[in-house]
Formats: sequence, structure tokens, C-alpha cells
Amino acid sequence: MTKPLPELLAPAGSMDALRAAIAAGADAVYFGGGAFNARLRAQNFTDEDVKEAIALCHAHGVKAYMTFNTLITDRELPDFLAAARVAYQSGVDALIVADLGATDLLRRALPDLPLHASTQCSAHSTAGVKALEARGFCRVVPARELPREEIARLVRECDAEIEVFIHGALCVSHSGQCLFSSLVGRRSGNRGVCAQPCRLPDARGSYPLSLKDLCLAREIPFFIETGVHSLKIEGRLKSPDYVYRVVSIYRRLLDERRAATDREVSELAAIFSRSGFTDGYFQKKVGHQMMGVRSEDDKEKAKQLPAAATELVPVSLALSFEMCKEKPIRLTLSDTKRSVTVTGDIPLVAQNAPMDAEGVKKNLCRFGGTPYTLGTADITVEDGLMLPVSKLNALRRAALQALADTGRGEPQAEPPTPKRASGKRPTAPSARFERADQITQTAIDYFDCRYLPLHAFDERVANGVVIPPVIFDEEVDATREILKKAAKRGAKHALVGNVGHLALALEAGLLPHGDFRLNVCNEQALATALEQGFTDVLLSPELTLPQIRDIGGTCDCIIYGRIPLMLLEKCAGKEVGDCARCADGKNQLVDRRGEKFPIFRIEGANGAHRNSLCNSRPTVMSDRRAELRSARVTAGHYIFTVESPAEVDAVIRAYKNGSSLGDKVRRI
Repeated sequence: MTKPLPELLAPAGSMDALRAAIAAGADAVYFGGGAFNARLRAQNFTDEDVKEAIALCHAHGVKAYMTFNTLITDRELPDFLAAARVAYQSGVDALIVADLGATDLLRRALPDLPLHASTQCSAHSTAGVKALEARGFCRVVPARELPREEIARLVRECDAEIEVFIHGALCVSHSGQCLFSSLVGRRSGNRGVCAQPCRLPDARGSYPLSLKDLCLAREIPFFIETGVHSLKIEGRLKSPDYVYRVVSIYRRLLDERRAATDREVSELAAIFSRSGFTDGYFQKKVGHQMMGVRSEDDKEKAKQLPAAATELVPVSLALSFEMCKEKPIRLTLSDTKRSVTVTGDIPLVAQNAPMDAEGVKKNLCRFGGTPYTLGTADITVEDGLMLPVSKLNALRRAALQALADTGRGEPQAEPPTPKRASGKRPTAPSARFERADQITQTAIDYFDCRYLPLHAFDERVANGVVIPPVIFDEEVDATREILKKAAKRGAKHALVGNVGHLALALEAGLLPHGDFRLNVCNEQALATALEQGFTDVLLSPELTLPQIRDIGGTCDCIIYGRIPLMLLEKCAGKEVGDCARCADGKNQLVDRRGEKFPIFRIEGANGAHRNSLCNSRPTVMSDRRAELRSARVTAGHYIFTVESPAEVDAVIRAYKNGSSLGDKVRRI
């Protein structure tokens, strides 16, 4: 039996790009409204645009998905729900969501609205996908770093639809795990305004963080055979011309069920590339060959392309109309997928100017300003009858409205009230360390929970482990065994940074504490995390002190340390030095201002390792105790990376005494 084709999902950052996507043959289009989407620099869509865009998509048999994929603060939740209600009432087919607190509210407010988990949710394993299924998502967009075997496994073992990015720009950090633009440049990628610091040169003039664009055009047969539900093209900041050209090529490949030729890949590269393309993650060939920048030659190739013909052809409608004595007038409109019939007033007996079929056609078949055009018309008008033209116009509008009707009722009158998180703020500080030799006796006495990376756990000085933030399915069994061994040796606590890893901590008998990587930015998200089994949660480092103050429940925040800015599958250490030096943090990325960002190795199971790129400046609040108290921070979490044992003790003294740790620091 022939396997069904995956959905071809195209980006639209403007109405013109949306039309181009439909004209090129997209099965579905995704776009953002004026807020709460991860591409706020795109033109995006007003509320009226949203209604028009969804109606246009549906007229052409195309699904419309809207991006609501940013992190949401407590005070934004009412506006978030209001925007979602507009999308719902406009007939949107699904929302793409990242904030798990906002997700819970959507499930209660609009229970019949399909939700897709954004790649910002950091799902990279079957456990992660299933955890998101349990939260109400019917589709999951997993991490772009997954190799082909892991993608196939997700399709086989998960009930949720799997949507895979196949073309476009690649973030060098795992999506949802990048704080670089936010903490360094005050422009949050998780909030839709990323400044793309990864595309900038370093002090040497090199580009150690800039990846080539993704292109999996040669893998179309794999996706068809595997049963991936949707193939997604990145590019909501791209032009309508780009959207049309790229979507057209993938449409052809899907319809012909084949891989791209060299010529077609070259054509895609001419449209847009960064020194060519990469499929390194997919092929499990992760190396320097993945790096690239937008060269002058790339730009010149794009300039030489003629303008694409992106005009959208209107949908042809078959029209049938009847005007008979003593019967309501009747209009039927049909396209290739739907047929609707509406009725109107009973016609009048004409006194001096009866209507004929031609006169009715002239007034009834006006489709200007709609996605439609007249195809065939079958008009029956009995002799001697008439009706005001306004009645014919009203009948036509009613028929067009019926074609666009989503069949949805009104959402509940009052939006749901966010849950209140249970418990109280912890009173004992906690800390994580890169190495066991950093944990001094002073630290043992001061910190209630002392965490080490799982691979470096030492029961003599630590009582907790940091579970690796990424665990592919092929690493799960080995990680489970390492966790159990750590528990037997005395580990009591686990920092868990991914919803898919909670079960691992519980299986090992460890108390799970939510790490900052969970991106908890509102009390609803905290309440749900606590209900799921987390003992407490570290709030997102992107929150301000007033926002931290307003969240109740058992939570804490980072008050000291070089916060990890990027979680890297591609080793940045190799790009700036020797990969082996990542183990002790001696590799550094030095930017154009001379700021030094240490790079650490994150050890995984089965020989896997990833990178964490940390902030050049530590977050320091030792001399801001009054501000912390006003934000109800009663404990605080510390991150020790490059510090020597003596420096660890100096930090603790500063926090005890309320003294300064210098001026080259970051403040909350």
C-alpha cells in the first residue's frame, strides 16, 4: 500500500508570504500574530489579518497554524488567552505553543483546539514526547539535533504526530535552551526578539557559532517511508519570493516521492544558503563542516535569480441558484471539497421589471475581495419574479460565510483562573559545581543541596547530581544505570532540566528539583511542575525581581554564577581550541569586545558529550540583599564553574556579609 505523503508546512511572516506559500503548494502554513510568537521581527498579522489569512488558507484547502511559542509571564497570561480566543474564533487549525503553563490554561479555556508543542519545548526523546502528549499536545516538533534513527524511533513509539524541520536556518543552541541574546544583549530569543549573537564574529574574526542552513531535500523518501507527519520549512523572516521557490521544490519532490537531485540542491542554495547546506545532525556527522556564514557569493547568486511568479490563483466556485414562485430563493456554492446551500426570502411578483437569469448572474456572481472566482453558474429564474438586489447580495455573503464556517462554538465566557502553586520558598541555599575539588568544607556547611554533574558525582562532598540536559533515546538505558549507581553511593537529589527526564530521577529514588532549563516563567507553569512531582523549581533566569516576587509556591532562582547561555550539540570547543580542554573549562569564546565566555563539556552516556557555553560575567547579588528580600528570595541557587576553591569560599563570605564581588557582573 502506498504510504501517505507528509504534510508540507510553510512559513509566512507576512500576508504576501502566506499567499506565496499557498500558490507554491503548501499543505499548511504557520504564522504569528502581533505578540507571543518567536519571530516578532517579522511583519506578522493583526487580528483582522488573522481572520483573512485563515479564511484564505481554508478556501484553498490549506491548514493554518499560529505560533504562540514564546515564554509568558503571569501578567501576560490574560492577553495571551485573549489572542488565542481570536485565533480560535477565526478558525485556526492549531496553535504552536512553548510555555507549558500557558498550555495548561489553553487546554482548559479551549479544550477542542489542537496544540502543537514547539521545538522550544526541547523534546529530544520518546520520554520527552510522551510527557508533552500527557500535557495535551497532539503534535510535537522535536529538537533539530536528532539523527535519523532517533526521528524514526519517535514516529514508531509515540502517539503524537511528529513534525520535523527539513530546511532553513539552524540555531547552534538547542532550541529553548539559549539565553545568550537575553542575558547578554537584553533581547530574549525565548521571547521572540533574538539578536542572533551566534552569527557575529569573535575576536579573531572567525564565526565559531554560525551554522550553515539545514537542507534535507535528499531525504524525502526516508520521511515518507518512516511516516513523519509534517515536514517544516523555516523562514518567517524570509521574503515571499524565498517562500515560493523553496516550497515549490519540496512540493515537487513530495509529489514525485523522490530525493532532490544535485541540480535541485544547487537551486535551493542559490535561493539562500550560508556557504552551502548541512545535514550533519541528521547524518550523525557533527563537525566543522557544519559551520558557515552568508558570503558575498551567496548573496550574488540570490540577486541573479529572476522574480518568482507568486500570484495566487483564486478558487473556482460552481454556483447554482433557484428563484421559484412561493419558495425561498436558494443558492449553492461548491468547490472541490465543500458544498454549502443557503436560502433567503420568498421572491415577489414583479409589477413592471421582472428579473431574468442574466440580471441575477450580474448581481449574484461578484466575488471581488474574496479568495474565489466564478467557475460555472446554473441559474434558474421563473418568469415574472423579482427581488431587491440587496437580498441577492445578502444571500451571496451568507453562502460565502457558510463556506468559511469552522463549525466551532463560542469559547467559554470567562477565561480560566491560573492555578496557585503550593508550598513555600526554600530557606536553605543550594549550589552546583563543575568539579568535586571546588566543594570546600565552607560550601558543605553553607549549601543544603550540593550538585555535581552526573558523571562526576562524588559522595564525599556532594549529595545531588545534575542530570544531563539532553539524553537521546540511545543514551537512556546507560544514563538510568549511572543514576541508580549514584543513588546507591549516597545521592539524594537530582536537578532535572527536561520534562522527559523526570521519570529517570524518580526511578532512581532521587528527589527531583526542577532546573532553570524548564523555562518556568509563570505560576501556572510552576504549579503544574509541582503537581507532576518536582520538589521545587528554579525559575527562569530571564525573569526580573518583580516577576520573581509575584510567583508563589516552592521555587527559587539563581543568585550567583556564570549562567549557561547555550546548550550545544556541536562542539564549540573545537572551533576555538582543543576539544579536550572543554573538560576543565579552559576553552573560551572571546567576542569582539574581549569578553570571555567559558565552554564546558557536558558528559553523556555511551561516550556522548555536548557543550555548555557560559556567561562571561557572573550574576552577582551579594550586595543586593534588600532587593532579594523584596523579591521574596529566601535561599538562592549558586552556579560555580571556573572558580577555584578559594574563590568559592570568597563568594560565600560575600553573600554572608553582604559585600561586593566587583563591578564586572550581571544583576538580576
